[in-house]
Amino acid sequence: MKQFLSEDFLLQTETAKRLYFDYAQAMPVIDYHNHLPPDEIAQNKVFANLTEIWLKGDHYKWRAMRANGVAEQFITGDADDFTKFKHWAATSPYTMRNPLYHWSHMELQNPFGITDLLSESTAESIYQRCNEQLPGLSTRALLTHYHVTTLCTTDDPVDSLEHHAAIAANPFGTAVLPTFRPDRAMAVDNPAAFNAFVDKLSEVLNSDINSYDKLLAALQQRHDYFHEKGGRLSDHGQSAFYFKTATPAELEQIFQQARTGKVATELQNEQFRTAVLLQICEWNHAKGWAQQFHVGAIRNNNTRLLQSYGADAGVDSIGDWKNAVAMSAFLNELDKKNKLAKTVLYNLNGADNDVFAAMAGNFQDGSIPGKIQYGSGWWFLDQKDGMEKQMNCLSNMGLLSRFVGMLTDSRSFLSYSRHEYFRRILCNLLGRDVENGELPNDIAWLGKMVQDICYNNAKAYFGF
Repeated sequence: MKQFLSEDFLLQTETAKRLYFDYAQAMPVIDYHNHLPPDEIAQNKVFANLTEIWLKGDHYKWRAMRANGVAEQFITGDADDFTKFKHWAATSPYTMRNPLYHWSHMELQNPFGITDLLSESTAESIYQRCNEQLPGLSTRALLTHYHVTTLCTTDDPVDSLEHHAAIAANPFGTAVLPTFRPDRAMAVDNPAAFNAFVDKLSEVLNSDINSYDKLLAALQQRHDYFHEKGGRLSDHGQSAFYFKTATPAELEQIFQQARTGKVATELQNEQFRTAVLLQICEWNHAKGWAQQFHVGAIRNNNTRLLQSYGADAGVDSIGDWKNAVAMSAFLNELDKKNKLAKTVLYNLNGADNDVFAAMAGNFQDGSIPGKIQYGSGWWFLDQKDGMEKQMNCLSNMGLLSRFVGMLTDSRSFLSYSRHEYFRRILCNLLGRDVENGELPNDIAWLGKMVQDICYNNAKAYFGF
């Protein structure tokens, strides 16, 4: 019987161990998509206690606590921090076989060096020992500890990027770059959010945005501004892929209706999103950016929690929209103009793995290796089973060796254990194939492949 979370964790063969310890373990990290707050990096924040760094904003843990019967008061409510932590600790043993059990104990082990199992009985001791170490684990210290060379935050086009500028003026070894996330600029199905965005954009640019064309011009100004500040990526969170064409007059009408508070029809919503997103993708291509499409979330399912807490309360889920036809048409529209930028496709519904991986292969053009990426397991799929399925699917449909690897997609500075988790799973997959005789025992080549997936491919692909 193997010990839980030993140094050989998830590594089931001698070849897997060799690939991990000799090739993967020491590679630095490029975290090209996350939700870390740049202001906390700029100010080099020191966290007050373990609850603040570990539980606040972590909707994965919140969902588990609710499922375990914990009242909202002890999750997002007004209970004190230690009481909230105790309820999480009491929940932890019940998360066995949920990835949270692995992640949580990996995070206690690294960086805190704690190997005790988290439970109600160990809560106070673990809380105290972690708190004692937190003064030396500021945001910048943690990024340095995890050997993060580059991270890309997720930023609204109206963001000033002042915190990115402050970090660039006082560098510490990790490049912190903005990502252009213009979802609200297309939200004509939600006029309140759309108008709040347009009003803020007008304020930022000191310009009256009173037409569709002026909206596009304003967005392009901000796209240029992000590029000046080091941005090299756009990111798009959408329910599904859309491809519905519209005339300039129709787009103007949709814009004006939204400005008066009228909700767009389903067709108008798809037309507007298609037109704006195609234009942004052309700007990406012109600047040599990459673009990411996170597709398939059905958000804010529980309106009671949405109203009491707000968005990101942990009540999002997997949607089941159809994507293949619209995704093909959208990518083809850009490709036929030779304006398809480097693209990373992520699906949230595991039933779509083959669809997304196969679609990526249609638009490779030989210009760079892996130009169209089938992205890593995302959100509900960024666990052991999901990662294995994503890599197996990519192996079957494309080139695993050209994969740009893992990201955190997290709001927590402790989430870099997910890169270790991914690397162990990757090495185990390859090691098992070698020892089953399904791959040659060419450690030099496989080691290079592992290092490329862990770091080198992303470095070459994104060109930060």
